[in-house]
Amino acid sequence: MIENEIAPVYSIAIIGGTGREGKALASRWAKSGYQIIIGSRTIEKARSAADEICQMLGSSAKIVGATNLDAARQADIIVVTVPFAAHRQILEEIKPAVQNKVLIDVTVPLVPPKVTKVQMPPDGSASLEAKKILGENVQVVTAFQNISYDNLIHDDELKCDVLVCGGDISARRVVLELVSAAGLVGWDAGPLENSVVVEGLTSILIGINKQYGVQSAGIQITGIPRSK
Repeated sequence: MIENEIAPVYSIAIIGGTGREGKALASRWAKSGYQIIIGSRTIEKARSAADEICQMLGSSAKIVGATNLDAARQADIIVVTVPFAAHRQILEEIKPAVQNKVLIDVTVPLVPPKVTKVQMPPDGSASLEAKKILGENVQVVTAFQNISYDNLIHDDELKCDVLVCGGDISARRVVLELVSAAGLVGWDAGPLENSVVVEGLTSILIGINKQYGVQSAGIQITGIPRSK
């Protein structure tokens, strides 16, 4: 596991990286010099997504495609961006490859069609479910649930903060470095149990988007001086 501040020499596997949010995060981190491995159930889809991002960013981008399991094996840090319906299956698949690593869980327990209603799973939250599946040797950290694809994909200044829960202090610091590398402001929001609140906010933000006809509602922490 990485215990010090992260540097661009480390590689990041994005499991579910062929989806919109996965590709948006991949492009942001690739711009900052990180090595990205796009994971998918099929190697063809993973390579296609990697090629798409490379074409968008240029030849300097370090992005390749692999199956989910191979991506997890090769990377130093794992990011899971899959629909909740696939969450358990994907985690069980990559479990052997993520031991003693930091895993960032971006999954939100949305239950269609009522995605504006907070509906937590029996384990309390998606990330608490992940911790139960993966075991004590994996530093599960939750982040990026409250920022939309529409915010991530554009290069405009992002007026949306990221709450980071879980793992130990060193694991949260690693994730906060990645939040900063993605051009966002992150806050240490404490232990993994607090992910219940963070994940639940997503349904509320979706509801606000629908009420006001927008796609980019987010949150910001106020009352604390910030450097950016």
